[in-house]
Amino acid sequence: MASILTHPAVPIGLSIALGRKAVPRKLFLVAAACSILPDVDVLGFAAGIPYGHVLGHRGLTHSLFFAGLVGAAGALAAVRLRASRRLAFAFLFLYTASHGLLDAMTNGGLGVAFFSPFSNHRYFLPWRVLEVSPIGIRAFFSSWGLDVLASELRYVWAPCIGLGLFGLAARRWMRRKARPLS
Repeated sequence: MASILTHPAVPIGLSIALGRKAVPRKLFLVAAACSILPDVDVLGFAAGIPYGHVLGHRGLTHSLFFAGLVGAAGALAAVRLRASRRLAFAFLFLYTASHGLLDAMTNGGLGVAFFSPFSNHRYFLPWRVLEVSPIGIRAFFSSWGLDVLASELRYVWAPCIGLGLFGLAARRWMRRKARPLS
């Protein structure tokens, strides 16, 4: 898996790119949490659920179906999130689904069950550039963990920050263009 520190990079980058007016603060905070939510399945290890089981790691909670359920819950809570139903659904779906996409870019594990519960077949994306993150705090604070962070900085954080800065610059440029010449 990509590390828990990196999954929020996607909502952070896109929210900076779109700006505060487009992304209400409550929606952003819930979306950032949703980018981490699929890893709740690691609790299954303690319950004896095998990795490859539909409820195992990178199974149902990493699926597009699960992301759709989270998005639907967001649409129902749109008023509390200070967003339209469409925006709440789209953001929560997208950021929950982004978790599985990042995990499918890692070089370890069994893959991601994108189509669970209909199929437990596991997939990786064609480019597997992210070092798989160790499960457990002790292993994370090792040379392996540093390798993980280095790959995530390069392939996730840098593009997400770049997207955010591009969007920020584009919005500022548009505001300047919209000002009347005096």
